[in-house]
Amino acid sequence: MRNIQTFQVFPFLPEPLAFLETLTRNLWWCWQRDAIELFRRIHPGLWYQCQGNPILFFTRIPQERLEELASDKGFIAHMARVRDHFEAQVLSPRAEDAPYTPDTTIAYFSMEFGMHESVPLYSGGLGVLAGDHLKAASDLKLPLVAMGLFYRQGYFRQFLNDEGWQQEAYPETDIYMMPIERARNPEGREVLVTVDGPDGPIHAMVWQIQVGRIPLYLLDTNVRENPPALRDITARLYSGGSQRRLAQELVLGIGGMRALEALQRSHEVVHMNEGHSAFASLERLSQLVAAGNVDLRTAMEILPRTTVFTTHTPVAAGHDDFPVDMVAPCLKPFEEKLGTNLKSIISWGQPQGSAPETPLSMFILGKRMSAHCNGVSELHGAVARRMWHHLWPGIPEDEVPITHVTNGVHIPTWTASETSLLFERYLGPDWHMTVGHTDNGNRLEEMYDEELWHAHETNRARLIRACRRRMADQYGRRNAPITTMKEVESVLDQDVLTIAFARRFATYKRANLLLQDPERLEGIINSKEFPVQFIFAGKAHPQDNEGKELIRKLVDFGRRPNLRHRFIFIEDYDMQIARRLVQGADVWLNTPRRPFEACGTSGMKAAINGVLNVSVLDGWWCEGYHNDRGWRIGDGEEFEDADYQDRIEGQALYNVLENEVIPCFYDRESGGLPLRWLKKMKASMQMAMQDFSAQRMVSQYGERFYQPAERQYQDLMAEEAREAVQKSQIHSRLVKLWQNVVVDFPVPQSEGPMRVGDKLQINVLVNLGDIKPEEVDVQLCYGPPKTVDRLEVTYRETMTVEEVLSDNRYLYSCTLPCDAPGRYGFTARVTPRGDIWIRYTPGLIAWA
Repeated sequence: MRNIQTFQVFPFLPEPLAFLETLTRNLWWCWQRDAIELFRRIHPGLWYQCQGNPILFFTRIPQERLEELASDKGFIAHMARVRDHFEAQVLSPRAEDAPYTPDTTIAYFSMEFGMHESVPLYSGGLGVLAGDHLKAASDLKLPLVAMGLFYRQGYFRQFLNDEGWQQEAYPETDIYMMPIERARNPEGREVLVTVDGPDGPIHAMVWQIQVGRIPLYLLDTNVRENPPALRDITARLYSGGSQRRLAQELVLGIGGMRALEALQRSHEVVHMNEGHSAFASLERLSQLVAAGNVDLRTAMEILPRTTVFTTHTPVAAGHDDFPVDMVAPCLKPFEEKLGTNLKSIISWGQPQGSAPETPLSMFILGKRMSAHCNGVSELHGAVARRMWHHLWPGIPEDEVPITHVTNGVHIPTWTASETSLLFERYLGPDWHMTVGHTDNGNRLEEMYDEELWHAHETNRARLIRACRRRMADQYGRRNAPITTMKEVESVLDQDVLTIAFARRFATYKRANLLLQDPERLEGIINSKEFPVQFIFAGKAHPQDNEGKELIRKLVDFGRRPNLRHRFIFIEDYDMQIARRLVQGADVWLNTPRRPFEACGTSGMKAAINGVLNVSVLDGWWCEGYHNDRGWRIGDGEEFEDADYQDRIEGQALYNVLENEVIPCFYDRESGGLPLRWLKKMKASMQMAMQDFSAQRMVSQYGERFYQPAERQYQDLMAEEAREAVQKSQIHSRLVKLWQNVVVDFPVPQSEGPMRVGDKLQINVLVNLGDIKPEEVDVQLCYGPPKTVDRLEVTYRETMTVEEVLSDNRYLYSCTLPCDAPGRYGFTARVTPRGDIWIRYTPGLIAWA
């Protein structure tokens, strides 16, 4: 048989149940406990079998059951309550005093999105973070739209063979079992976009998924207009070589911007989540030039001030770059659109002054096109400034224009239902909309210890049941003997301290740190008085054999006869088992090699459920750690010798477990509650709710980036971009004249020595050439010297014109208070005056 066509039959919903159709088609349900319970109430066993996918669920519900529900007053009342919440949170208009103009749109680009396991468009932390970003944006009613790619085969399904070696499978996602539809423009027409790829034109259709209030658009190259080889460009996430990766990123960035234009969606602000989407800036430039009647130079003043760029990668090698000969044909059409040459376009993605054949870096392109750039934790911001310092010659490392917004997690998504009920009781029914309120901490303190411990034990029991089911599936696939299958049914103990380690199996995450001393670890696990059990889960990249070897070693260790029940590895880590783990473990273990963990959010998800973190001081834990809410491994040191670091921190981990964690968990007077542990649980929950929520994160993006960028867009585009033209003229003038700026050595006006309480006047002669004094800032930089040409800490004092001399020379002066004894160094510099985009133009700084 050939040319088979298909049709889909969905259930007929009686009129009283009509809202259920709306609910299943919007992912809002997946972070609403009451909505999930509404589905579960229909048929609990079937809901479990369908793995929480409501569309699949409704295709299997007997029509008779739907007829029963239509006359069930209790169910109808429950549904009405959910509908009221849906209408208030999703359909209601934004407040009139919202900080954005009515027609503003923020376009959020990401390579992956993880909202729920039934929509497998994610591989790990980056995608789940992006999903949490959309959910929080919906809760906060931000005018945001999202752009990504539709992966028909997702990332991959993980299976282990008999030797514990990871195998990958790529099953096709059943698109009819997803809440997805073709995106249409205001005239109702479906959208198709085209981009130039390394193997010729690539066509992509556009799908839409609704995430609460937020539309998520997804580009799909599986269309008839493409030859067979190009249809698979978006089939899999993070697969194939550099040519496939380049094609995906061209479709995401350039195709994504063209899709927004075709859909007639404005994009006053663009947020690029990692460098994968950096090509979007080129297409946006061409749209500004075409629609705004401005030249490239003026567009280059508008675009960066209205673009946000978030970097997540703390190692330079982790950023994508592409050979010039591969990328050049794809970007050549922009020569005519932008009125410049290909060499200049490619140079935007290369370090300044580099050779023409230097690969195009997606990070450099993304940063070159954005004035607002951030890392994802305080430590990562510092690491990124150090890593990319060379892009701003002459700028001190601590002033490199990369700041940070620490990641957060969408708390309603990750909170266990029992914990949610406690929050409702103590914080109010709308607790999930007010997670940042300062009085929440005091209210959480009021929770009865008995209630909290009972909820936690229920979550641990649920986790253990889920692990047993997963283990049975794993061994069943391998045709394990009946004796093994019987043993699997009793793995883990519901009363034993349970430690979870679940994340991507990259070597820097050091899943094997626990195995530094196998005999000592075995003694910890099998203690007769205070036993411990470990649950591992996570995937290695298909091409990462070192990561796969880590998994194999863990599986091999867990096969020791006396460990089989207390040391397990769960295959095919996804959001479903992630929820069980962060809700039901007692301890969340994290052992990255500092400073390679940009942030890490799984520990935040654990913390909101009262799971205590034991972690290296890296990523978010540098900000979250306090000894009243968890434990640290080591003291935040960074070592050059990785093997030595592993030995030191491996021993530190054993010491923390044996001397602090385990005694605290089992410290129970007369067999009662672990009161010290419960106190830490409450402190952990307070911390996560107050400081590490996605609502806090998205609010910070709004206040620090989105709102200023949106205001700048309105100002720069007003009156035929008059202000943008002016900024372009100023910028060009400064770049042209800056070479004539000369700063003499600053001269103290007192010989010294100085005493505490004295004041020291310092003068400096500056030749500004044809630049005016009001166009620059002259600063004295001083502080304790670290080396002959570097200060330990830099303080800055603005200098003022003391005297105007001839030939464009000015005498600047300032007075320093001598507040503390010690040795100080000082120098002077000149920088442009203006906003961050002008002030940090590479090369526009002059030192004495």
